[in-house]
Amino acid sequence: MEDYGRYGSKHTIMGGEVNLYKRDRSNYWQCATYMDGRNWRKSTKESDISKAKDFAEGWYLDLRARSRHGELLTEKTFAFAAEQFKREYTIITQGERNTEYVEGMMARLDNYIIPFLGHKGLSQITPGLVQEYRIHRQGYSKPRHHNSGEHIHKPPARSTMHQEIVALRQVLKTAARHGWLSHLPDLSMPYKTSGKIVRRAWFSQEEYKQLYTATRNNIGKAVNRRHKKNAEQLHDLILFMANTGLRPDEILRLEYRDIMIVDDLDSGETILEIEVRGKRGVGYCKSTANAVHTFERLVERHKPQSIDNIFPSLHRALFNRILKEENLKVDREGQIRTAYSLRHTYICLRLMEGADIYQIAKNCRTSVEMIEKYYASHIKTLINATQVNVRRRKPFPVTKRRQNEKIHD
Repeated sequence: MEDYGRYGSKHTIMGGEVNLYKRDRSNYWQCATYMDGRNWRKSTKESDISKAKDFAEGWYLDLRARSRHGELLTEKTFAFAAEQFKREYTIITQGERNTEYVEGMMARLDNYIIPFLGHKGLSQITPGLVQEYRIHRQGYSKPRHHNSGEHIHKPPARSTMHQEIVALRQVLKTAARHGWLSHLPDLSMPYKTSGKIVRRAWFSQEEYKQLYTATRNNIGKAVNRRHKKNAEQLHDLILFMANTGLRPDEILRLEYRDIMIVDDLDSGETILEIEVRGKRGVGYCKSTANAVHTFERLVERHKPQSIDNIFPSLHRALFNRILKEENLKVDREGQIRTAYSLRHTYICLRLMEGADIYQIAKNCRTSVEMIEKYYASHIKTLINATQVNVRRRKPFPVTKRRQNEKIHD
């Protein structure tokens, strides 16, 4: 032991590679070393010299191992940038993004991305490393509880991987804004071909009739008042969604004061005018005439206040049970039908009946591009056979004699 300037006592271990010393007015020993071109220091949080030496030895060996693997960084880590992104994103998007979307973004970072990339320096996030992450995710996922009681591991869907890469890109953009990253790496999928456009799950006219007939019959099977109330609500929910095209989240926000029964001047029919609040803010929807009787039945049954929710629940369990009983849960392409499929049914049936695609897009608060991509290309009635099977008239044949006459003329 010897005096060491203003630090008082000093000890050297690991062949002189590590120094132990105490700062003024501190009972804890500090450890320090020089590695990879810079000084490293850390408090041992120990006042006993023997325990401090044990801590310093383990700390030094860990630093040396990380140095050999290229993990001893002098730059910000991905985890550091991710924490900054989460702090900013939650505050800046407050009220602008759906709460479930924000929670999903945070969950993707915490469950998958940060555990794999968190210890890496930002400059180490290369296209090759991102591709390694994609490969890693195909063989790993958080265990999910199955109905059988077992925990199953399911590879992520294409859309899930896309959402995770979006979250990864947002973190890197945050790092670039703060000057921690010079440029964004290329995160595009290598070897990617054009994705297959699959028609979204919906109910054909016959399937839709089968569904609402089953839900109507289910009302008569109710064993008590509560079951009958749920069965009636589900039946009206299906009719209402299929005749308005509202999203499930819009349905859950809908209140009685948001709806007016009006005589539409353009169509000459009595319809519902609906003020819709959803993921795209406030919009408007005009229903078909079939939705009016459903709404009047709901008012008559509940005698509601104007601020009451029309559908407080989507009754998913009952809805799924009836779909399975009627063999309607999965369509022929293997897609699972949900409450969202009723919105898709509305769009498809309106297109089949010849409605203007631009008006449907406005009424459903979406874009013409989305409808053309996921709906219009699969509706056979939008293909005009007379335009497809057109035949060009053959020119009248010119004989050699007539050709010679034209030359001499």
